[in-house]
Amino acid sequence: MIRINLLPIRKKRKKPKPVPGFVIGAVLLLVLAVILTFFINFLMKDRIKSLAEQKKGNETKIAKLQEKIKEVKNYEELNKKYTDRKQIIEELRKNQARPVKTLDELSKRLSDGIWLQELVISASGIELKGVGFTNEDVVTFVQDLKASGLLTEVYLHETVQAEAESVPVYKFKITMGMKI
Repeated sequence: MIRINLLPIRKKRKKPKPVPGFVIGAVLLLVLAVILTFFINFLMKDRIKSLAEQKKGNETKIAKLQEKIKEVKNYEELNKKYTDRKQIIEELRKNQARPVKTLDELSKRLSDGIWLQELVISASGIELKGVGFTNEDVVTFVQDLKASGLLTEVYLHETVQAEAESVPVYKFKITMGMKI
């Protein structure tokens, strides 16, 4: 008897070769790297968002501080203007009586033969220009000014003979200081 096998012949399958360990390790490492990249990306987006909010907050603080700096500068400018004006007013008050006292003293010392033509009162002193009938009148006037307790450093700069409406006169220039 002959036996006939009608079943298909099974070929022996070869066992697949095992996948090398470094390939499995590389794949696992790659998967882990992808997962880690997504996780870090998520964390970085959150960090970037919080830093952007912090930046906006800092910019608003800076804007408020800039306004306060402007207010301080404005205050300093106003304070400087006020101080300058106050100093000017104090200086004016201090020197307020000076012209009056000067004119009063000059009128007391003025003799009959002297005419004053120009009087300049400045911070550095007093300059006086005028004419007299005689040189003796001018000298007497200078001596009277020197005798004054209010006037100091009286100095006769020049005396020049001239004519005024065909009358001989002596033009003079005097400088002096004043005690206040």
